Amino acid sequence: MKKNKKIAVAMSGGVDSSLTAALLLKQGFDIFGVTMTLSDDSREEGGSTAITDAKKVADTLGIEHHVVNYHGSFKQNVIDYFIREYSHGRTPNPCVACNNKIKFGSLLEDCLKLGADAVATGHYARIEYDENSKRYLLKKGLDVRKDQSYVLYTLNQFALSHFLLPLGDYTKAETREMAEKLDLPVAHKPESQEICFIPNDDYKAYIKAKAPKILKPGDIVDTEGNVLGRHEGVPLYTVGQRKGLGIAAAHPLYVVGLDVKHNRVIVGKNTETYAQGLVAQNLNFITKDDFTKPFTTTAKIRYGSRECECEVSPLADGKLAKVIFKEKQRAITPGQSVVFYDDDIIVGGGVIKQVIR
Repeated sequence: MKKNKKIAVAMSGGVDSSLTAALLLKQGFDIFGVTMTLSDDSREEGGSTAITDAKKVADTLGIEHHVVNYHGSFKQNVIDYFIREYSHGRTPNPCVACNNKIKFGSLLEDCLKLGADAVATGHYARIEYDENSKRYLLKKGLDVRKDQSYVLYTLNQFALSHFLLPLGDYTKAETREMAEKLDLPVAHKPESQEICFIPNDDYKAYIKAKAPKILKPGDIVDTEGNVLGRHEGVPLYTVGQRKGLGIAAAHPLYVVGLDVKHNRVIVGKNTETYAQGLVAQNLNFITKDDFTKPFTTTAKIRYGSRECECEVSPLADGKLAKVIFKEKQRAITPGQSVVFYDDDIIVGGGVIKQVIR
């Protein structure tokens, strides 16, 4: 990208986005900072500390700093979705939703209106243009432990062509080191690992406070239908969960399914948490335009899981994907995302609709 291009940097007040701004400025780009306010509960983008810290960094770098309010859109597209998914017995991924609708949606649109040619974020992933396919590709960040490509699989060609991810070529340790050398005021600021709008990282307390109507006590049953105990509400449980069941048994029990229709939490042995595959919906493919033929790839069923080889086949004219894994996967969870990889290239992904035993 030409150095006279104007770049908007999404600044959360953290070290990653702050270094992103510093690096691009050092490379000769004309940049300005933008901090999003997302919700009153947000500890990161949207919190007063985030705005203050981002402003300090902007002042240190001598760049303009804007604050944009996305409370309404964030509530509709992230918070309401978060609660709705739990009410339907699914486990949502709010970071995927936020990236898709807010950061790479509303923010991109507004930054282009402000005169930016592109937007940069502090994500640990890479975007490259492939001359052979004439497509922008999303690749894993070089830091395997920090790679965030999983939460970016919803990006389309337009978004990919208008975003820069400068930290994809660095490790987190290198990021901290460079921030120190540049004397950035947030060089030693600790990271926030959890969901930004959940106080104290307690999603159960959040649901109890914000959506008590979706919580109805019911039975905890085994896979044969025998009643073993009582639950406080299906949304407070997730597939694979062991702790907090309140059941005494001869062997450890895990949540293996959530039956919203009959208001039951289904538990079983650890072996019963494993499944052969899944069906995914809301598909997005980055490396191709259509999905008409089966293909073999590797996939992850959640952010922290390891990749496993699988066969992906189209269903419903390519609107759904049937995914069968070479090895059974533990705790495949409806509502989470399955993301497909070709080595370090993100092929695409979708939202897990149902489990195939």
